[in-house]
Amino acid sequence: MSGPLAGLRVVELAGIGPAPFAAMALADLGADVLRVDRVGAPNAVARMDVLNRGRRSIAVDLKQREGAEVVLRAAATADALIEGFRPGVAERLGIGPEPCLDRNPRLVYGRMTGWGQDGPYAAEAGHDITYAAVAGALAHIGRAGQPPTPPLNLVADFGGGGMLLALGVVSAVLSAQRTGAGQVVDAAMVDGVALLMAPFFMALRSGHFTNERGTNLLDSGAPFYDSYACADGRYVAVGALEPQFFAALLAGLGIDPAEVGDQHDRSGWPALRQRLTAAFAARPRDEWVAHFAGRDACVAPVLTTEETLADPHLRARGTVFELDGVPQPGPAPRFSATPAALDRPPPEPGEHTREVLVELGYQLDEAKALEDAGVVA
Repeated sequence: MSGPLAGLRVVELAGIGPAPFAAMALADLGADVLRVDRVGAPNAVARMDVLNRGRRSIAVDLKQREGAEVVLRAAATADALIEGFRPGVAERLGIGPEPCLDRNPRLVYGRMTGWGQDGPYAAEAGHDITYAAVAGALAHIGRAGQPPTPPLNLVADFGGGGMLLALGVVSAVLSAQRTGAGQVVDAAMVDGVALLMAPFFMALRSGHFTNERGTNLLDSGAPFYDSYACADGRYVAVGALEPQFFAALLAGLGIDPAEVGDQHDRSGWPALRQRLTAAFAARPRDEWVAHFAGRDACVAPVLTTEETLADPHLRARGTVFELDGVPQPGPAPRFSATPAALDRPPPEPGEHTREVLVELGYQLDEAKALEDAGVVA
């Protein structure tokens, strides 16, 4: 493995959403991540599941005592273990923090949940939209007079969840290397979303932001920070916040600044929006993109995921690419001395079971007996 985390060993108890994202991020940067999948969990699109790239897979029945023992053996040789069960599940399976840390006192035990390991809501179910709602983000996303708009599941699952779990694991591993003591990382999506909202806590109290959705500078309220339909039904995004960018926007559209007035005079925003809407509707998206190239007006095409593969900048940097015919994003961020490289496709569940069992000290006949008993597959 290459990358800044080369040599780091991580056990991932398979789940969905944020925990696999954290494991992908760690594997992308060079960690040797072992994914523990469920026995009898076929996946017809396993090779296309980008979130699972970069690791090996062992299929284990965690409800059997011998299956829990396989996980404990893996934890004994690892730097970190991550799981995304609801609180108490790992403990019931016999693979919670206590037995794992008994086997390996330096282990970092990363836990990914929506509400956290404690608190009044800890046992309740939820999804990205649930945590974004309660943590104060969802209320501010959407247009004026419309219901809040779910921003895919980027905010809680991945930004406030998986990414912060990965950061927490790496931070705790650094601590363990200094102190010799592992610990539990309690990563809660609701905590992460609240953290992402840090600048808006300030903005609300300073009067630069209001609770009225779709009326503020960055939430589609300002006409110079929004998306506009073009003649071909596609869109451009405009982010001309600073005065020099706003001037370049008006110049590019042939609008006299004297007819617009003060950029931040909200009374003039409805008329300005009408003018921008009419102007952009007159030409196709890509014509506008070519027209504004080099003008520093912060005008960009709104690309679909498929379209990003053809973007010249993203292709040049390898930001997105195809691996084995599967479109996907590249590892990020970039490192000058320890560049990351993708060298394993997403595994089939249990693809590496036999070889991993041998690495963990099982004899071949023991591994075969576990397979025959349905403990592993």
